[in-house]
Amino acid sequence: MAWRRVLGATPDSGTADATPLALGVELRQRTRRSDSSWSPVRIETATARGIHRHGADVLVGLRPLERSTRTGGWIKGDVSWETLRRPTARYDARQARWFAELFSIARDMRTFGTFTDVSEWLTLDEVESSLLWAHLTGAEAAGIPLTSTTRRQTVAVAAAGSVALRVERDDGPVRVTPRIEIDGRPTDAASIRPIGSTGVYRFVAHGDRIALTLAPAPLTPPVVSLLAKGVEVTVPVEDADEFLATHLPRIARTTVVEAPGFVIPAVERPVAAVQVEFQPGHRVAWTLRWRYGPDRHEWYAERLGDRDARAESEIGDRLRGVWERAAPIEFAAQGTVSGIDAGEFATTLLPRLEAEPDIAVEIRGTRPAYRELAGDPRIAVSTVESDDPDWFELGVVVTIDGRSIPFAALFTALTLGRRKMMLSDGAYFSLTHPALQRLKDLIGEAGELAEWEARPRIHRYQTDVWADFEDLADESESAVSWRATVEGLRTAAGVPHVPSPRGLRARLRPYQSTGYDWLCFLWEHRLGGILADDMGLGKTLQILAMISRTRDTGETRPFLVVAPTSVLSTWRAEAERFTPDLRVTVIDTTRAKRGGSVADAVRSADIVVTSYTLLRLDDAEFSAVAWAGLVLDEAQFVKNSTTKAYRAAKSLTADVVFAVTGTPLENSLNELWALLSLTAPGLFPSARRFREDYVGPIEKGKVPENQEGSRFRTGRLARLRRRIRPLVLRRTKEQVASELPPKQEQQLAVELSAAHRARYDAVLQRERQKVLGLLDDLDRNRFIVFRSLTLLRLLSLAPGLVDPADTEIEPSKLTALFERLDEALAEGHRVLVFSQFTSFLGLVSTRLDERGIRCAYLDGATQDRDAAIATFRAGEAPVFLISLKAGGFGLTLTEADYVFLLDPWWNPAAEEQAIDRAHRIGQERTVMVYRLIAAGTIEEKVMALQRRKARLFRSVLDDDALFSRELSADDIRGLFED
Repeated sequence: MAWRRVLGATPDSGTADATPLALGVELRQRTRRSDSSWSPVRIETATARGIHRHGADVLVGLRPLERSTRTGGWIKGDVSWETLRRPTARYDARQARWFAELFSIARDMRTFGTFTDVSEWLTLDEVESSLLWAHLTGAEAAGIPLTSTTRRQTVAVAAAGSVALRVERDDGPVRVTPRIEIDGRPTDAASIRPIGSTGVYRFVAHGDRIALTLAPAPLTPPVVSLLAKGVEVTVPVEDADEFLATHLPRIARTTVVEAPGFVIPAVERPVAAVQVEFQPGHRVAWTLRWRYGPDRHEWYAERLGDRDARAESEIGDRLRGVWERAAPIEFAAQGTVSGIDAGEFATTLLPRLEAEPDIAVEIRGTRPAYRELAGDPRIAVSTVESDDPDWFELGVVVTIDGRSIPFAALFTALTLGRRKMMLSDGAYFSLTHPALQRLKDLIGEAGELAEWEARPRIHRYQTDVWADFEDLADESESAVSWRATVEGLRTAAGVPHVPSPRGLRARLRPYQSTGYDWLCFLWEHRLGGILADDMGLGKTLQILAMISRTRDTGETRPFLVVAPTSVLSTWRAEAERFTPDLRVTVIDTTRAKRGGSVADAVRSADIVVTSYTLLRLDDAEFSAVAWAGLVLDEAQFVKNSTTKAYRAAKSLTADVVFAVTGTPLENSLNELWALLSLTAPGLFPSARRFREDYVGPIEKGKVPENQEGSRFRTGRLARLRRRIRPLVLRRTKEQVASELPPKQEQQLAVELSAAHRARYDAVLQRERQKVLGLLDDLDRNRFIVFRSLTLLRLLSLAPGLVDPADTEIEPSKLTALFERLDEALAEGHRVLVFSQFTSFLGLVSTRLDERGIRCAYLDGATQDRDAAIATFRAGEAPVFLISLKAGGFGLTLTEADYVFLLDPWWNPAAEEQAIDRAHRIGQERTVMVYRLIAAGTIEEKVMALQRRKARLFRSVLDDDALFSRELSADDIRGLFED
């Protein structure tokens, strides 16, 4: 069967009719037939008599033998090394292969031939391969006996041999004798000869017969030389000390030495010599060599016959490891580097090599004073007007460890993608720092390299790029000038009282007078600030009083007030009421509609009022005017430093900037930084550092290494509040308006009806799976995620707002609303109803119409805002439906004393602003506030988020009434802290 031929095959056991083979071994002898040294040397079979007569100049020969078919003995026959190297059917294939391999082992490792008849004999003495002994051991398995080629010799293979050197000295010469054991028995060294460096053979004459024994034994060069000589070596007295001190330790490194009576000195370890030559032009060449002994220049390893391979390997591995860890320069026995690589080689690699044991650095040439600038880059940016009015030259100054870096060379290196840069004096630094990489990207955005002349330029409309430059920089031009202004406060002990302006037609409340004094103090020192009083405490009046005061002191330039569109008329009305002497110009249309420039419109104005929208659209015109001051009303509109409104405000030229807002911090400390960057640009000049120093520790609990968590956060929070204290004024109603009636708030949990709940839960499960799969890349999927969240918020109000097919499901909140609304109206109360969703306000309006209750309505699409407000104030409508966005500011509705918030918003400040439409100065009744929250819905999560944001606001701005008390000298000194 086929499977038997494949799977039943046995190893080749030989061919039955093949001629068997044996390895013939013979001790041979070199002889001369005459006493003349010119007589030829002959090699012949050694005999006991010949060894005695001619000396022990012997060797061992090997040749194949075959069995005689006539006598059965082993004979030379026709077999030879040459015939066995070619396949033939006469001899067993396995045995022939064994001889061919032995021939390869013996001949391939030979360096010189001894025999002229190499086809007949191989010389065992010269075989260096360690494979020899394993191959000889395998002869028996191949059925190949080792046999002598002559009857007067015998041959045997011992299991093992060992060789040591015995060193003796008796106050005279030193005698070095080999000590040999074969299979554990001592053997006379005179009868031992080496087989390469892997074994020995012994020959002993007994009568007329010779016994030859082969034995594997590792030999070192000194042992090989000594055995080949066959006798002991004597070191003369005059050389004995040198031998014992220098040569014997090296011999003992690799050879077993018996030295009775004295101690062998420790052998000196090799040293890895790193020869370094410093060449002109910041070039360094090196060569690695091994050195033994004390002589630095003569005794290198290539001149030695023996070396400590183990020590060289250990030191070499350590040298390579230090090299590769220290510098990105390829490890090599020799090489050359230049430029920055030369600096790194000298400053980073060489000091580490010099500190390592067994490594010596040998310097040639003058070693330059290379040094690495390891500090963080400090970047200062500024803009300078150029001949082209649409372009500014961009000034960039980079300093590292106090060294100013040439900008042109720096940017060239960055553009070419270099890893490091070297200065002319050998100082160098890394170009991979994130700030430098971002600088490269930003300059690339500012303009093409080909368009530059002496320095990069930035277009006047590239305010977003300039904002990125300021974010990157440690200080900007505006920050430097602000710092110079602050110097005028060093001697200030506090805020002095200022007389009321002549043109003010109002009596300031005590807290308003304090705010007025503070604003005048900042104006006098040309510093801006944030007026962050609660809604309804008269921030507009305080600003108008301050502007009126500037007129009394001789200021003639106009102030620019930027406010939401809905508040423009309020500023005009408040000015006419409280400061009628001030000339107010309202710019509420674009230039195309008004037919004139901003400069034309403000020539005869003390105050110019415009909207954030118009400022953004006509920013170039507003920037062209030199304003005395800038007032940002409802400044939360510029709390995001990436928006066009913020950039437009940043581009304005004004002596001071005041931010007016009850909510300077709504979601993150980054919003507070944005307002301070407008009002006090040098207080925290770098947004990056502000995030690292304050946002991370306070908001996210990020603590530097080796710092304690809560203690570090508390310290950073206190430091932030101390720094902003002189420039932020914050008073709450509870602190300053004791005459204001109380405000009672109640959260009403609204249970959804069964049908409403079923519909909400079904959509919740679907949207949850979708949203959770998108959160890993929120920036890309932000729109989809917030669409899902908005969908769930609408479902919490009324299923019909999402799917018209669900209009029959009664909204649970409407039922809860009218249970209390009916009662409030029956008692004669006036009501404000707020919602984020105008569609839900529409449902409320429809229900009110069905009940015959008139209501006023205000959202972003309302054309006649003033008419809607007047309808409610006049009492014609007891209910005012207001969208949270349209009615969150600019309204005074103290006629109402009930407020219903139909749905929570992410931002608690937005809700507080809505409530403060009613709970403000002028209110004489208790204000009742109801928050309707759908139980078991996303609205509960929104409330939890509100609480977290409210805690952040209170921790920074409201704790201990820090920002409501008068400034002290210590507070002002806080402006100068690092």
